[in-house]
Amino acid sequence: MTKPLIKTMEELSVAIGVSRPTLSRYFQDSKSVKASTVARIEQGLAQVEYVPNFFATRLNRKTRGIIGVIIPYLNDLFFTKLLQGIEVAAMEAGLTVITQCSHSDPAIEARAAETFMSMNVDGALVAPLGDHSDQAVHLRLKSRLPFVLMDSRPKTMPDVDFVGTNHRQSTGLITEYLCRVGDPPVFLAMPRVNFNALERETAYITTMQRLGFEPRVIGTQLLSENWHFEEHGEAVLDAEFGRGRLMESSILCANDRVAIGALHAASRHGLKPGRAEQGGLRIAGHDDYPLCPYMNPALTTVAQDTDAIGRKAVSRILQIIHGETDSETPELTLFDGALKLRESA
Repeated sequence: MTKPLIKTMEELSVAIGVSRPTLSRYFQDSKSVKASTVARIEQGLAQVEYVPNFFATRLNRKTRGIIGVIIPYLNDLFFTKLLQGIEVAAMEAGLTVITQCSHSDPAIEARAAETFMSMNVDGALVAPLGDHSDQAVHLRLKSRLPFVLMDSRPKTMPDVDFVGTNHRQSTGLITEYLCRVGDPPVFLAMPRVNFNALERETAYITTMQRLGFEPRVIGTQLLSENWHFEEHGEAVLDAEFGRGRLMESSILCANDRVAIGALHAASRHGLKPGRAEQGGLRIAGHDDYPLCPYMNPALTTVAQDTDAIGRKAVSRILQIIHGETDSETPELTLFDGALKLRESA
């Protein structure tokens, strides 16, 4: 038997014989309604096809139970992992997550922030594009909503709470490992538009100098206006290998996507990076991209703790929402990375 379709709360009120205000209270918080009335409503709902309007049921609440998340890329599985950590933590806290992607465009990032402000979400978690993000928009966002930065901390936003990775520790960890098992590594960077990559480059240089080795950084020049991480890594090493350089070197890439391109370049030149006892080509990355174990060879890298970052970001935004912060100083939380030793280095 097909249940009658009910489209509005007014129709539902008539269909099951309960006032609209009572229904509204029920959908906002069933504990605020008498047990006998709850039983009557639930019995009535079982007889009809009705889905309450998500936003309408939250109009009169002090908090809506919604947080907004802005990520820079949809095609980057690192942010998929981070978003998963956020959503799991949010669900455990009874929150709904609405995600927007900036698609590496400051104008789209700004529009996403405006969208969250217009929706009156309870708070926003933002993985920004970097120093080229629209600072004015983020200042407005911070003045209107609880706001926490994740993954990247632009110099233009030093007074916003931040949750991310300790790149000095994580990059230092893998740099030390590569120095220990082979030749001191060359750092395959990227065009200097990525805040995290710059932090890792600086950490690499500092670690190499501390260990008494001369740092060497390649790949900082923009090779194409429409560059992507993988294409950049492949193009830089294709040029190096083509000139007979770096074929027996250790190469630390700014991130795993650059390293995937580097592995492709090695394959094109008949090279297979590995953990040879006597030198040889080694390639390593940073992030522990989900595809790393399935590359050929499997990519050695250092993992960011995306679950911990997601949990902490949600926990911090809830503290701000509930007024449980007691300091004007922004909270900075950094998680250490962990080595993932595989075949490539």
